[in-house]
Amino acid sequence: MNRRFFVTDCEGPLTINDNAFELAGLYIEDGEKFFQIISKYDDVLADEIKRPGYNAGDTLKLILPFLKAYGATNNEITKFSEDTLLLIPGARDTLQFVYCTMPSYIISTSYKQYIQALCNLTGFPYENTYSTQLDIDKYSLADEEEQIIKQLREDILKDSSFENLENIFWEKLPHLEIGRIFQDVKTIGGEGKKIAVEDIIGRFKFNASDLMYVGDSITDVQPLRYALEEGGLAVSFNGNEYAIKETEIAVMADNTLPVSILADLFNKAGKEEVLEFINAFKESPQHALYDYPVDPQLSLKYKNQSNIQIEIVDEHNRKKIKEESIKYRKNIRGESIGGLG
Repeated sequence: MNRRFFVTDCEGPLTINDNAFELAGLYIEDGEKFFQIISKYDDVLADEIKRPGYNAGDTLKLILPFLKAYGATNNEITKFSEDTLLLIPGARDTLQFVYCTMPSYIISTSYKQYIQALCNLTGFPYENTYSTQLDIDKYSLADEEEQIIKQLREDILKDSSFENLENIFWEKLPHLEIGRIFQDVKTIGGEGKKIAVEDIIGRFKFNASDLMYVGDSITDVQPLRYALEEGGLAVSFNGNEYAIKETEIAVMADNTLPVSILADLFNKAGKEEVLEFINAFKESPQHALYDYPVDPQLSLKYKNQSNIQIEIVDEHNRKKIKEESIKYRKNIRGESIGGLG
């Protein structure tokens, strides 16, 4: 008997926040603009250059010396995460539903403090999560280095060229004492997320073809591609161009109910049934919900929803779906966060 399992990213499919972006805005002078510069640099390194050993989402590593220089602590990161966490409508119900339905896991590039806050809020078991482990308190920072880092922040804002960023992040910062944070912190993004999926498969003896993976951004490229190549279900939820490029199914919605529906069908009947359902859903949502073995409670919830699209993505419609998905993304998460890779 197949043991299908569910894996989702956090920020985007479950929460509205970009926690690291918001932390940068809280602590660092001109922090939101600063983070956007580093995030675009991250996209270039991960997607265009494909630098060996560099993972999409390593932005969360690159900003750490600057968070430290401006006074961030473990306790403050934890409290800020708890106070600001915003769920996508329906996310709590979806997490509870999938966890009761099938083995379920969260793999996130976010700092562990944010994922712990999510688990505390929703009741999802923290032991079923993977995230970027951060203990910023264990690093000391001399006054001289603090001033150097603050000057480097200013230099980045004045000159955000690729050459300047290369010099700062791979020549100047590594030679500082705080630079060891780059070696110590391992972000869970891109290839790191795929490795986490493989760890789940190895630990619990799942088949890769029984994977349903939900993602939305550049950090989900490798696990989405992996799910697709292995015959599993690759689902983008309000995804950006990076996610849409690698997915087979695009969900565009202002709530997570369609993820619950797809997970329910996938668990009961497998991938082909899900694809048939999506085609039927496009013709008549109500008939599809009646004709396919969707949980009756989920079908009832759909009656109060209207802003939901589910599409099978192919080379003919990928561009159109990408544009529509990005509209949903920015509408729900805002222009600043929605525009990040």
